[in-house]
Amino acid sequence: MKHRVGLIWFESDLRVADHSLLHLAQQECQQLICLYCVNPKWFQPNRYGLRSMGEKRWQFLQQTLADLDQQLTELGQHLYVSYEAPLAAVAKVIGQYGIDVIYRSYHSGAYERQYYDIVRERYPFLDYVQADTSTLFERAQIAEMVTELPDSFSKFRKHIEGSKLRAAVQSPLTPPTQLPPPPATLSRTTWVTPSAQRNFVGGSHAGFQHLKRYFAAAYAQTYKQTRNALDNWNDSTKFSAWLALGSLSPRQVLAELATHEADQGANDSTYWIFFELLWREYFHWYAQYHDKKLFAFDGIQQRRPTTSFYPARFQKWCQGNTPYPIVNACMKQLNETGYMSNRGRQLVASCFVHELGLDWRYGAAYFEQQLIDYDVASNWGNWQYLAGVGADPRGHRWFDLAKQTAMYDPQGEFIRRWHGNDFDAQLDHIDAADWPIG
Repeated sequence: MKHRVGLIWFESDLRVADHSLLHLAQQECQQLICLYCVNPKWFQPNRYGLRSMGEKRWQFLQQTLADLDQQLTELGQHLYVSYEAPLAAVAKVIGQYGIDVIYRSYHSGAYERQYYDIVRERYPFLDYVQADTSTLFERAQIAEMVTELPDSFSKFRKHIEGSKLRAAVQSPLTPPTQLPPPPATLSRTTWVTPSAQRNFVGGSHAGFQHLKRYFAAAYAQTYKQTRNALDNWNDSTKFSAWLALGSLSPRQVLAELATHEADQGANDSTYWIFFELLWREYFHWYAQYHDKKLFAFDGIQQRRPTTSFYPARFQKWCQGNTPYPIVNACMKQLNETGYMSNRGRQLVASCFVHELGLDWRYGAAYFEQQLIDYDVASNWGNWQYLAGVGADPRGHRWFDLAKQTAMYDPQGEFIRRWHGNDFDAQLDHIDAADWPIG
């Protein structure tokens, strides 16, 4: 028997392709509401004096939501966007429309999971359906690792590869052909989307175009050699922004990688793309397994760093105004574009923790605000890893900035392009008037 009214609670799964819950809703519901909650808390100062949602992230998200709405329109649906806190928004929809079942993708964020758990407690008479739409594997496929997660990525990877689980990743699902209609009284969202960054355009349409274009060319054949470049578009995959919001699924990326390998050949570089997908996978299960320890100063190791908090240093790091030109260039690139290369992230994080002696959580929070590809699991997991309180058995990751500059910007082109040499000589100020930052 069909449910009368279903609710799909979208979060980091903003697409219609490869989305098993949409297929379930198509089969099970007579009417359907597609909800996305823009949480007001994202735009208010958090415990670090920052916002969770910076300008570039918000632009990219708005483009993504508008794209999802367009996709849903083609299936007889539309996206209902609420600007209330999630618990209030979901309560209002349940009360107004008599929801029978809530569909939701598993989320790696502790606070997102907490919202869902509260809804389940408040409305125990509803049906609830969850699915793994943001990971390569479903939890049943790797049940033993979900129950007892390996304490390092190497152990996780060796288990996946030793069990030949890559072959067990399911093929991406095609979009449903039609969805049940929304209730007639459900209002539509009017979209005024901001202009896009030059390369990063939000939404599945742009993400899938980029995915196809990348693998149709030969870039993947040299990925391992070029991936550490600081500022060249085609030297790394750039899939992360669309993966972070779920505009692309990791299974879609893996399927296109397999097609590329069949057409152009498999080598160390194409394997390394799978290797990076596994890193992402590990951090997603890591975040779910360790829950709020992901945000703890002493991390999962319960090892308190010897760092502290210096407001002036933090402000200078954010602005790209440190004594380290390579760090300055990377931070200015981040502030202008909402993106930074993986190598750049390692260098600025190492500087933050080791050269500047700052509490790693403030760096993670600034990345959360600024990065258009912010993903709670990968961001906070990587910062823990580098700060020596996470999944790295070797402890602290310290990068020699002079050596790294010589390796990755030997002619100083990147530093000149992003004005990394423009900084004042004083790192610390006695006068505290610089803080808090605006």
